[in-house]
Amino acid sequence: MKSDFALAFKQILDDRGLPQEVVVEAIKDALVSAYRRAVRASTAQQIEAKIDLDSGKVQIFAEKEVVEEVQNEHTEVTLDEARRFNPEARLGDMVMVECTPEDFGRVAAQTARQVIQQRIREAEREIQYKYYIKQVGDIVNGVVQAVNPKQITLGLDLKAEGIMPRRHQIPREYFRVHDRVRALLVEVQESTRGPKIILSRAHPDFLRRLLENEVPEIYQGMVEIRSIAREPGQRSKVAVAALQPGIDPVGACVGVRGVRIQTIVRELNDEKIDVIEWNPDPAVYIAKALSPARVLSVFLENIDGTRTATVIVPEDQLSLAIGRDGQNARLTAKLTGWRIDIKSLIEATSELLFKLKNDPDYAEYYEQEKEYLPQIEAIMRKKIDGRPILPEEYQELHSLIERVERDRLNRIHAREAEEAARLKAAREAVPQDAYDLPLETLGFSDNLNALLQEHLDIHNVGDLLFQMNYDPEAVRAIKGIGPKAMEQIEETVGLLQASYRKQAEEAAAEEARLAAEAAAEEQAATEEIAKPEEAESAPPETEEQPVPEESLPEAEAKPEAEEAEPEAEPEAVTEEPLPETMQEIIETAPEMLDVSLDEDEEERLLKEEREKERKRKKYVEVEYDPDRGVTIYRKKHKRGGKDWEDWDDEDWDF
Repeated sequence: MKSDFALAFKQILDDRGLPQEVVVEAIKDALVSAYRRAVRASTAQQIEAKIDLDSGKVQIFAEKEVVEEVQNEHTEVTLDEARRFNPEARLGDMVMVECTPEDFGRVAAQTARQVIQQRIREAEREIQYKYYIKQVGDIVNGVVQAVNPKQITLGLDLKAEGIMPRRHQIPREYFRVHDRVRALLVEVQESTRGPKIILSRAHPDFLRRLLENEVPEIYQGMVEIRSIAREPGQRSKVAVAALQPGIDPVGACVGVRGVRIQTIVRELNDEKIDVIEWNPDPAVYIAKALSPARVLSVFLENIDGTRTATVIVPEDQLSLAIGRDGQNARLTAKLTGWRIDIKSLIEATSELLFKLKNDPDYAEYYEQEKEYLPQIEAIMRKKIDGRPILPEEYQELHSLIERVERDRLNRIHAREAEEAARLKAAREAVPQDAYDLPLETLGFSDNLNALLQEHLDIHNVGDLLFQMNYDPEAVRAIKGIGPKAMEQIEETVGLLQASYRKQAEEAAAEEARLAAEAAAEEQAATEEIAKPEEAESAPPETEEQPVPEESLPEAEAKPEAEEAEPEAEPEAVTEEPLPETMQEIIETAPEMLDVSLDEDEEERLLKEEREKERKRKKYVEVEYDPDRGVTIYRKKHKRGGKDWEDWDDEDWDF
């Protein structure tokens, strides 16, 4: 039968919800601390405590030195006493000896009690933190313990407390003490007074978790929640999509007769929830997100870097599409990520008529639609006069807007796609190693290099090649770059591009040659494998019969000596090694260009090239130092005669 101590100890473990090892260690530490304080033991002295959980007996063991004569009973022990605990003890050894005081006294007992309580509280807080940090983002249940204007305090499991600040509460939702509440665990913070648990009922993920709990298709992964826009206590919009064919995502979330969604609405204090089906087409998605309003057209446009959707709705649907205080449009913008501009059909037609007559960008459309404009203007006058407009007339207004705006946006999107393709082509035409070469390598003047760096942020050869491929007019427009400088830039860039194209062509030819050789080797290997198989399958040889010479085929009648000689092997083509870096391309660019010209034309071009080379000044000479492993640039002073200044590539600062 267990003792009273064992029963009390078990009760403490059950009440605190702590593991036995944690409490036992806490009690041992408390007893050691109480003993040190009672006997004023040094911290260097080793002291241990042992507890019998069945009887509750406590033993204290202290490390003492074995001596012949004891002068300090707290640190020394005789040899006979030491051998009671360690039979092999000798003089001078350090032995653990039991020295449990008969009575710790009131101070020692109070110290032990305080330490035990403190250790148990620390263990509780650590267990609470580890338990709730794993539940961040999940729904927890709690009981209201206190209510004040700033926050609500909830009692949770493991005797933990959570707080729900005012900003995380649903407006116009009130609780009383002892009410049971479900909330989302948003955050767990460590503090000296235990874990600080933040709860929320206004967070969008609270609605997400409620849907996962109520809709099995979402929990099982057949339906996915793509986006949630929520204004707590008023209205929410949820976009869902089916991940498996044959599933209605909206119907799964609403349930039969709205049973599932009504459960969530009651939990959120009668908050209205719109469930819509997500669509990969932004125009269709936005039209559905504006429900319950009926949408006629959606025009998507990127205005000043902001994605804007212009929505056209019937006049009687304008207020419904905007919502009370703009709530429907605001939630749609949050849900879709687009800026929403809602216009009625009459308003959109009026703006279009004004643009057709006054905006130069719409001049072309004015010429296309001018024969229909009198009819459109007559319909608009009927609206101004308050006369009724037929549905067919509304359809004509909508058709005009569709034709003009859709064609205009299609042209804009085509230009954007063309611009993106041109930008991509310009980038792909520049070799990657060109970006590693400084601009000074090309031999331009310091003034020209400074202008390129200042106006177009061109710091290396790759940047210059890209700019000349993409927009050379931007270089020409720089103030300070004249025709001669531009001619020098174009000539240098042309040589580099020609060299790179030739290098690419030779690399492609080499790759094709290697591929052809590999294919030939593979075919030869296949034939070698097939020969033994044919030999095995051939019929057994029979005794040859003499055949008249006249009956032999012409090919077989020829003697072996007259067989056709094998074709002579083609002479090996010696290929020049390809330059591996842009530096080599720059140095070998003129030699790699091979253009066939007439003799007179070639002589004339050579004279012009020599004249240009004579006039052009070279200010930079590039040389690679293999001993140091760096590239040395020698810069010639413009007014310094033949003096050169050396610096290596480690001195560059790009």
